[in-house]
Amino acid sequence: MTWKTAYRSFYYETAPEPEDIVLPPAETALLVIDIQNTYLEPKDTPEENTRWQPFFDRMNSIVIPNTRALQDWARGKGIEVIHARIACLKEDGRDRSLSQKKPGFNYLLLPKDRADSQIVDAVAPMDDEIVVTKTTDSALTGTNLRMVLHNMGIRNVIVAGIFTDQCISSSVRSLADESFNLVVVEDCCAAATDALHRHELEVINMIYCHVVSSEEVKEFVAGQL
Repeated sequence: MTWKTAYRSFYYETAPEPEDIVLPPAETALLVIDIQNTYLEPKDTPEENTRWQPFFDRMNSIVIPNTRALQDWARGKGIEVIHARIACLKEDGRDRSLSQKKPGFNYLLLPKDRADSQIVDAVAPMDDEIVVTKTTDSALTGTNLRMVLHNMGIRNVIVAGIFTDQCISSSVRSLADESFNLVVVEDCCAAATDALHRHELEVINMIYCHVVSSEEVKEFVAGQL
């Protein structure tokens, strides 16, 4: 099974296979979303650590290594690497969106200069790579990313990061609504569980983006690995 037939929801079970994707490097960016220290920290109780262990395992053994390899590949191809992270500009977080103030998992108070809000070292920005700071799920809403992409002539965005069913999905939908072409790299993404990850990929695939592997996406750039 290839990207043309995988991750199909009910809506697209019988749809014809999509055309081949071509990503000219000068018109393409790799957007890495929210791979930050806070999400890899131990939980407050042994029970919570056990519950989250599959996520930690996926991040450390699959998502972070694959994302770093994808970044290095993109840099070598002249594809712009862009980073997005959740952080608030005020210490008390008054500038956060409502979704980040609600009780529960999504409650996020991450002042921009604190260590836990920083991007994980293995996938951190290099040289003058752009970092957008967001207080919303979407990397497009509430940042200048839209203008930055347009100014640089970017039409295609490769997406990696976390969480598939939250900030990845929200960013992809926002970018698709702005008529960018989206490719989501499934083995460079994670949700809290594999079931949530797979379900969300099926929801967004073929309408808002195309879901591919990190090896498949390399075939879209001038046919060169």
